[in-house]
Amino acid sequence: MTAYRLKYRERQGLENLMRHATEARALRRTQALLWLDGGESVQQVADRLRVSRQTVYTWLTQFQARQTFALPTRVAPGAHSGRPRTVHGVIEPLIDTVIDRNPREWGYQATVWTARLLAQYLAEVHHLRVSRASVSLALGRLRIRWKRPRHQLARRWPTWRQAKGGSNAAWPHARARCS
Repeated sequence: MTAYRLKYRERQGLENLMRHATEARALRRTQALLWLDGGESVQQVADRLRVSRQTVYTWLTQFQARQTFALPTRVAPGAHSGRPRTVHGVIEPLIDTVIDRNPREWGYQATVWTARLLAQYLAEVHHLRVSRASVSLALGRLRIRWKRPRHQLARRWPTWRQAKGGSNAAWPHARARCS
């Protein structure tokens, strides 16, 4: 690509934007455009800003394509097509209002809430598609914990063998036999 030349008003506007920049990404784009106008190569600008050459070319193409917009909009980053916004802060109040109530009140055949059941509830009642992991993270932020029930049947009393007709002689704490 040949050296890019800015118009006089564009250069003045970019220099003014650079002095009063509030967003780092817009500042980097502004600097890149000014350096390209100053005669530096795309590779030099990319090395200085620690980005790829393709990124510098993308910034330049976006700046040129947005000629009908105001200067701050021309150097502003475009919309990102990446991962959608999370439900952080959205589902916590919804979970908090329902967690202490019985799921049977909403027609579920369960006596306790689980992360999967809460995700299903949010989808059906509030039309929010969330993953089980998002619900688990929200429960952690709300400091809600549930434990598995402890089964008391597995614990044996110290005199269990005697109760079943045996002796305590095989136990390590039993006294030695007298002769």
